[in-house]
Amino acid sequence: MNMTKRLIVAAGIGLCILAACNKKLEEYNPSGSTIDALYNTPEGFEAAVNGIYTFNRPLYGKEEGISILEAGTDIWTAGANAGSKIVAGINSTAPLTTYNGLISDNNALNANLWIPFYQGINACNHALKYIEEAGLSAERQQVLAGEIHFMRAWFYYHLVEVFGPIPTPTEPMDGIETTASRTPVDQVYELIFADLREAMSRLQPTTNGYGRATLPIAEAFYARVSLTRGNWQEASNYARKVIRDYNFSLQQKYSDLWDISKEKNTEVIWGLNYASTYTLNGGTGNEGHMLYLMTYNDLPGMELDVANGLPRTVWMPTLFLLNLFNEDDARYDASFKQAWIANNAATIPEWTAADAAQNPALSTLVGKKKFAVGDTAVLVTKEAIPDFDKHYTERYRYQVYDINDMYNTATGVPKDRFHYISLNKFADPTRASANENNSGRDVFLIRLAEMYMIAGEAQFRMNNIDSATYFINTVRRRAAQPGRESAMEVQASDITLDFILDERAREFAGEQLRWIDLKRTNTLLSRVKAHNPDAAGYIRDFSVLRPIPLAQLNAVTNKGEFTQNDGY
Repeated sequence: MNMTKRLIVAAGIGLCILAACNKKLEEYNPSGSTIDALYNTPEGFEAAVNGIYTFNRPLYGKEEGISILEAGTDIWTAGANAGSKIVAGINSTAPLTTYNGLISDNNALNANLWIPFYQGINACNHALKYIEEAGLSAERQQVLAGEIHFMRAWFYYHLVEVFGPIPTPTEPMDGIETTASRTPVDQVYELIFADLREAMSRLQPTTNGYGRATLPIAEAFYARVSLTRGNWQEASNYARKVIRDYNFSLQQKYSDLWDISKEKNTEVIWGLNYASTYTLNGGTGNEGHMLYLMTYNDLPGMELDVANGLPRTVWMPTLFLLNLFNEDDARYDASFKQAWIANNAATIPEWTAADAAQNPALSTLVGKKKFAVGDTAVLVTKEAIPDFDKHYTERYRYQVYDINDMYNTATGVPKDRFHYISLNKFADPTRASANENNSGRDVFLIRLAEMYMIAGEAQFRMNNIDSATYFINTVRRRAAQPGRESAMEVQASDITLDFILDERAREFAGEQLRWIDLKRTNTLLSRVKAHNPDAAGYIRDFSVLRPIPLAQLNAVTNKGEFTQNDGY
């Protein structure tokens, strides 16, 4: 296997890795000691390994990271502000959402994936080099080695899925390399599987540190990677092992998953911790709470507040996503916000003479408020409501946006990118102020429902359809409206790859799985073209990989060997 250690990175990468980890590391290195010295004590080594996990934060729960792993698919399209975030003079999220203008200078790909994940890999390589010298107990050394191997596999999985052939350094770098080479995808996966096997041989079933790798976390990820590579039996075996052998359980109600007071629950196999004290997160937090939220504070009876959230209006659901849910499925109401309650008396409108002219029954109400604080002010619905009902009857005295206001239902093209049904799974009503961008909500990186879906898909791929149906129905029964469990169950004849992808959309919408799901099933192009009219005209065959960052291409001296992905 050709494991090159050559990689162009920022100057001083070895030092900046640890500086970026967390405040604990600074406590062990107050005088600017070298990296080698940091790993020479158990305390310093523990802090260094803890810091490796923080390289997930630029990707998970951030606008740029969500744009890489969730946008540009069949279930999300551009809201009104999808192109409004400018970093270093470049918008990085809009091209990832539509593929229009996606080129190698995309800052999100560089700053939120390539750089932090290679920094994380380098931190792993340093830790593996010095683990024997840290003075750790034999038992603790085993566990920490398992965590390090797991995290390196995690970093490499994301890089190879997004970029294809990539550099694969397995030794630490303290300075700048001027050449780089790209390891073939199959060989990258050999390294990933080897790291995961090492991790599973060393990790324990539980840990005292929330968010730290454990044996079931490694096994769950092994199941995901095996599914990605078409190793159906191993994917099924490991997913079933996680389901069977540990104390994980599905939450009784899907909505319980998104209750922020219950975020550390028995369904979460692995979570990325975001502290409510944002300085502990490097001064940032989870941004997911605001990115899918429509603009509501421009509407009568509404003003910005903590309870309703801070609308960034970046992504809206495709019409296809909304139509995936039926009335038996409780995930729709648990996932999406459809009603806003009036909180601003000053902007509540009155019934007018013009209203009475349209409906004489309203004549006695002229001059009176249409609704009061605490009443419904706004309703967005995927139902079609006649204009008369929407605007003039007393029943619909509040603002209504129906499916025909939001979309051209014949084409799926959005008509109103400011006002739409909003994904609300990541809401955080505990934020300190209405204008607070950051959230202390954790990100669910792996949860138990995914293991059922992996087992179901793997069994389907092996033509064990009854078994596949069992696993998928377990997820669907939990998703049912009370009393509708039987209606939510599907038959073996219903199970197809398209059905499985539809079910994963219903279950995991917004959870940064979708782009890789479509890529690994070879359906990215077909489903985007069929269900995302904003992106359908721009996605190309080469879009199954994102472009290698321009900064990396410009830095290498062997440009003839280290080349850009086709099409960019």
